[in-house]
Amino acid sequence: MAGWRAGMTSLEFETEEMRPVSAVCDSLFVYVTLADGRQIRAPLWWYPFLDKASAAQRAEIELEFSGVWWPELDEGVSVKALLLGWKAPGATAPQKVA
Repeated sequence: MAGWRAGMTSLEFETEEMRPVSAVCDSLFVYVTLADGRQIRAPLWWYPFLDKASAAQRAEIELEFSGVWWPELDEGVSVKALLLGWKAPGATAPQKVA
């Protein structure tokens, strides 16, 4: 079976069906809907730039073929990273309160 572990390139991984058609953030998660109807949800703490951003900054979203861009933050997340669960460098889970 072909896949990224078998040497699939980024261009082969990204298809029209995987293009983001909408994205929104709340105070805990980023939600991305793909052209094929799939919905992805990832915690904001996976992406510290989003976790630290204001609601207004997170609301300014640009959709690109291969991901989501936040121009106010000069940062983005690829669909590939979301699908594969890749966290940004420095991402740390919030401490659980006892």
